[in-house]
Order: sequence, then C-alpha cells, then structure tokens
Amino acid sequence: MGRQRLTPPTPDAGADPAQDRRFVTALARGLALLRCFGPADRWLAHQALARRSGLPQATVSRLTFTLCSLGYLRHRAATGEYALGPAVLTLGFSMLSNFQIGRIARPFMEALAEHTQAAISLGVRHDTSVVYVAHCRSTARLLLGLDVGTRLPFAETAMGRAMWCASTPGMRALIARRLQAEDPVRWPAREAGLRRAEADHAQCGYVASASEWEQEIAAIGVALDLGDGREPLALTVGGPAARLRGALLHEDFAPALVRTGREIVAAIQAAAWED
Repeated sequence: MGRQRLTPPTPDAGADPAQDRRFVTALARGLALLRCFGPADRWLAHQALARRSGLPQATVSRLTFTLCSLGYLRHRAATGEYALGPAVLTLGFSMLSNFQIGRIARPFMEALAEHTQAAISLGVRHDTSVVYVAHCRSTARLLLGLDVGTRLPFAETAMGRAMWCASTPGMRALIARRLQAEDPVRWPAREAGLRRAEADHAQCGYVASASEWEQEIAAIGVALDLGDGREPLALTVGGPAARLRGALLHEDFAPALVRTGREIVAAIQAAAWED
C-alpha cells in the first residue's frame, strides 16, 4: 500500500494555512524575510529586516545566513547590509516565462494603453499584496515608473480592491484576518475602503483608488474571473491623479477597461489555458 498523498489546504474554505500541521513556519519566515525588500530597496540592514518582518533579531541572523548560503541574499560585510541575490531573480523569471496569461493579455493591454495614454497592469494576489505579472505603457511621457514584479498593497489599490470584490466569502475572510493581523491600527480604514469598493463594484462594475496609495496616483480596476475556481486576477488603468478623474475616467476609460477585461477573459478561455 503506497503512502497517502498530502494535498494543500483549500484557501476558499476560509481556514488559515498557518494553523495546519503541514505548514512549515521556518520556511514561511525565510520567505517573509525576502518579501521585506521593496522595489526601491537595494540594501537593507539587519535591524531593518527585523523591523519589517517582525521577527526576532536572532531569528533574522539564522535566516540571513541560510539565505546567503543558498544565493537568495547577498551580504555586504563592511556595512552589515543585505541585498537580494541572483537565485531570487531566477525564480521570478522562471515563473513569468511560464505565465501564459500575460502573453495572451498583452495585445489587449497594449490597445487599452494607447486608448487611455495611461499605464495598464495585470496582477495577482500574494498574501496581503498584489504583484504585477504584465504591464504596458503608452507613448505618453508622464506615466507610472512601475513594472513587472512590482509589489503593491492590497487594500489601498484598485488592483487589490478589484480582486477583493470578485473573491469568495471564505477568501475575503482569510484576507481580512491577514490584513488585520498585519496592521491592527490601520485595519478599520482599510476595511472601510474595501467596503466602499464593494459598493462601487456593485453599482459601476469597477473599483477606484484615487490618491489613497500614493497622493499623485489614481487608478481604476476590474477583476478577471477565469471561471475555473482560481483566485481572480485584476486589470487596472493607472496614472497621474490630476489627469485620471472626472468624465474622462468614468465615462471613457472605465467602459474601455471593463470591455478589455471581458475580452482578455474570453481570449484566455478560448486558448484553453492551463497553469
């Protein structure tokens, strides 16, 4: 008789995987340490890693030693700082090179970028963040300086809010618990923003975030539900808040965004995409 195969926990059930006996806390902490690095971070000190991860400094020391040994971090002994290593890059490129959705969506995204003269982004959720997996810029000069692999907060962005509105009740409950645990002080304001997004989505079919993530940035977003039980993706139009507002945003760009989202979903389903 062969061994029984263990299956991963089902997020839609609303259960916290960290409470499952199969959850490896040490591995989760190591990955949390890698997530401390943002797009603007080149080198981070030991104290910064401990503060951002919420881990004890002794734990950070053991994790950084292991990650440096495996090539996921680099250590600059002169300053005691750490930077992401090449092994992280190879993982990212491997994932993106196999992410067929981005290639299917790109022609539609490029057409939307030229129509809106704005930045068009496709993203997925990762814990309490969203991550760009495809990004298109128009020929306009003033655009967001973001690209594939960029990580943004979930609750304050149009991308995260669009995913929230299309998620199952169980998944919403899980995300809410994670957001509340991450920052209890900010959770009431974040929850209010997500509830507003639900109302906007029910009324208009899309969500918005105006100067809530960054003061100068506005965006609208729609969820892409592929209808196969996977978590929804999200498609956004983003750019300077001074331009993305009023009738231009809500009467022109928003219908174009909703239409493009439907076209991308139809194209993905027609291609019989499998992850």
